Amino acid sequence: MNSLTALARLTYTELKLVFREPLVLAFVLFFPVVFTLVLGGVFDPDDDGFGALPSDYYGVAYIGVAIGAVGLTMVPVQFAAYRERGVLRRFRTAGLKPWAFPVALLAVSVLMSIVAAALVIATTTLVYGLAQPANLPLTIVYALIAIVSFSSLGLAIGSLMPNARSAQGIGTLAFFPMFLLGGGGPPPDALSPTMRSIANWMPLTHVMRAIQEPWLDLDGGGTNHMLILIAIGIVTVGTATFVGQRDLAG
Repeated sequence: MNSLTALARLTYTELKLVFREPLVLAFVLFFPVVFTLVLGGVFDPDDDGFGALPSDYYGVAYIGVAIGAVGLTMVPVQFAAYRERGVLRRFRTAGLKPWAFPVALLAVSVLMSIVAAALVIATTTLVYGLAQPANLPLTIVYALIAIVSFSSLGLAIGSLMPNARSAQGIGTLAFFPMFLLGGGGPPPDALSPTMRSIANWMPLTHVMRAIQEPWLDLDGGGTNHMLILIAIGIVTVGTATFVGQRDLAG
């Protein structure tokens, strides 16, 4: 079996395993949808604190939340669980290339992020009438960069954590403040200057803004956030490769 065939089979197997975890599916697929429905209908459509209709603002923001949920709560747990159970060693014994499992998990993360984002878009469009992207090609490119960057962040967390429980704890602990302060919770104008400063240092903030700005034609266009996400992706891939090499190739 050549490397690409093995990678394809491993990716397919990992995808099937994800769909056998109802709690994981419920969180990464339906948590963003539920919050989009709630927050999209809470605020007055004439509220000018968003730079767009509140339903559009949150509908697009929760595409980023969906990406964050997959990258921070699904990927790290799977990576750390495989190390804890000795699965990574068995992969190595079976002759799989050291990069095969991380790439397969990255592929599954990308697919799940796309599905979760599509559910958010479909729900918001049906319920509130989501605005069409002002710049569709740029929005798609920035969203894909965000997905890969956050999936890589999940791999890095999984490579650093000693077991699945700690990976789940760290991922969840990171996710909730990020989504609340980064644009998925209170309106930006409702945050204190200190909270806004903290939000600017959170990776998920840049995911949401990188998608919102080209989609809603907001100031900035998302370019600066995209560059930050590329830097995060490079650092996290390097971290996962360096720290995880003892498990994947040792």
